[in-house]
Amino acid sequence: MDLSKLGNIAIEAALAAGKVIQKYVDKDVRVERKETGASYASQVVTVVDRACEAAIFAHLQPTLTKDQLALLSEETEDDGSRFEKDYFWCIDPMDGTLPFIHKKPGFSVSVALVTQDGVPCIGVVFDPSTGNLYHAVKGYGAFKNDQPLEIKNSNKHLTYVTDRRLQDTPNATKIERLLHESVEKLGLEGMVEMAGSGAVLSSMHVLENGPACMMKLPKEERGGGSLWDYAATACIYHELGLPATNFEGGRLDLNRKDSTFMNHQGVFYGNLGIKS
Repeated sequence: MDLSKLGNIAIEAALAAGKVIQKYVDKDVRVERKETGASYASQVVTVVDRACEAAIFAHLQPTLTKDQLALLSEETEDDGSRFEKDYFWCIDPMDGTLPFIHKKPGFSVSVALVTQDGVPCIGVVFDPSTGNLYHAVKGYGAFKNDQPLEIKNSNKHLTYVTDRRLQDTPNATKIERLLHESVEKLGLEGMVEMAGSGAVLSSMHVLENGPACMMKLPKEERGGGSLWDYAATACIYHELGLPATNFEGGRLDLNRKDSTFMNHQGVFYGNLGIKS
């Protein structure tokens, strides 16, 4: 299998979906509800999400037969083929639908290729608001706008990146304690919160506002993001040698058997290197 070639197809697919989003970004769109996770953000869907999915499918569909790939996408029912094929596409046609409908930055397109045992091999993220394209192919490195992605941790504070504000987050006290422990351990001057983007762009904010981290604690109810929220960004992090793990530091369960949600193990993304 030619991962490099498939990576280029994934980039084309993400850019095509990004063009759809850019066409609608200043228009009012009707918001619908779907039965998924417990949070409002996971329940909203628009015609734009579905149009993005169609644009991505148009690029990826030929690979399903040619390369014997399965497909998992947020707006299409899981058919279980990800457990039968060696690899599956894992797609979030538009992550961050909530900021999109509120006309705020924070939405993006995410396309990943994952092995049946949950290893991300391709990760593509496109931010339609800035035009920034991030991508990685396993063994080939990580890139931003076709240039090697460089990490420059120059802040004197810890940036906590989150979709919802800490004060509105369950277990906020525990998270705050962990963050302050990191501030102390790294010899930083304090903590700054960066809130409001979807999980995909939040991961990119962690890379570009270091030292930084984002986390989701394990919980019983469905939620904590889904496979498609983390698959592409995990590939990018792995190529940079940075942790994209479950909350306890173990491997992300990127082909969970009984659900697509990540609540069972939580999530941690870190960029906590020494300040330059």
